[in-house]
Amino acid sequence: MKHITYIHEYPDWTEWQWSDKKLLPLVSRVRILQGRLLGKLLTLGFDLNVEAQLDAVTLEIVKTSEIEGEALNNEQVRSSVARHLGVDNDSTLATTREIDAVVEMVLNATYHYKQPLSLDDLLGWHRALFPDGYSGLYRIKAGSIRDDSQGPMQVVSGGYGREQVHFVAPSADRLADELDNFLLWFNTSPNEQDSMDLVIKAGIAHLWFVTLHPFDDGNGRLTRAITERVLAQSDESHQRFYSMSAQILKQRNDYYKILERTQKGDTDITAWLVWFLQTLEQSLIAAQMTTDKIIHKTSFWQTHRQHALNTRQVTMLNALLTDFYGKLTTKKWAVMAKCSIDTALRDINDLIEKGMLKKSEASGRSTSYEVAL
Repeated sequence: MKHITYIHEYPDWTEWQWSDKKLLPLVSRVRILQGRLLGKLLTLGFDLNVEAQLDAVTLEIVKTSEIEGEALNNEQVRSSVARHLGVDNDSTLATTREIDAVVEMVLNATYHYKQPLSLDDLLGWHRALFPDGYSGLYRIKAGSIRDDSQGPMQVVSGGYGREQVHFVAPSADRLADELDNFLLWFNTSPNEQDSMDLVIKAGIAHLWFVTLHPFDDGNGRLTRAITERVLAQSDESHQRFYSMSAQILKQRNDYYKILERTQKGDTDITAWLVWFLQTLEQSLIAAQMTTDKIIHKTSFWQTHRQHALNTRQVTMLNALLTDFYGKLTTKKWAVMAKCSIDTALRDINDLIEKGMLKKSEASGRSTSYEVAL
């Protein structure tokens, strides 16, 4: 069987090469989107700015875990993020030790973006991910570099019994030196790196750390936390308003394909960086849309602030103004608001009279409703 040479087996493997000609138009588009998003958020009042941040950090934490096949409760995560950010949150939902630990890890990664990244930081983040020293049913060395006692570290995707090996990481005996090299590079300011743009640095940091895969488990989440830190540096803000993990999850198959192709290639990582920057661009566009929704929702409530509504109506209107899937029918209202069809119809007709809802023009066989703009 032919031996595959992985990127980390080349002696000069971190002398990364790429084509500026291919990357610069993408870097420029990403930078414009970052500026536009942060500019828009500056015009929002404090409360809306916090809501946008709460949405983005919650999304990042839920999706970074989902990539690893772990489903966290969205409301519990949001409640924990709100508490850590010192924000009043309606939710009094109890969170778990695991969720609090992941929230602390992600916020720590971005909050201290101006500080150098140390090995102690990485070990601390790893301990936070596995507070009881277990990953599922398996005992792991939380807060310690892997030792390969179970054999070479393979990077795989797919469920149990359907695993697909994408590459084999460097052996454990190389990790001390490799991590030193990585951290030295990571903590070097861009001016000393031939003015490398920070969004390119984020892409390289992601690839470099995921290649090392220095821990028994949790490498993906730590890689994305490191990526978030460089993106915070590129925004010059510890506040996060977009989620790279949400976009990677949407393109998970493509992510593993480009990762595998890059691992089996040479030190020219242009194709990887193009994929990374395109994914970042998509996450910024998605965040732009979320911010527009928050602005729209606020102006809607401002316009209709004089109307007295019941709790069901407020809840349903907020659902319609954020992420509502499909069409709103009387039956759907009754199910979601846990009330009778008659009550649902009364609620809806009342909102139509107040000019807050209207019948959809393309209703088809059953009548549906939408927010009146």
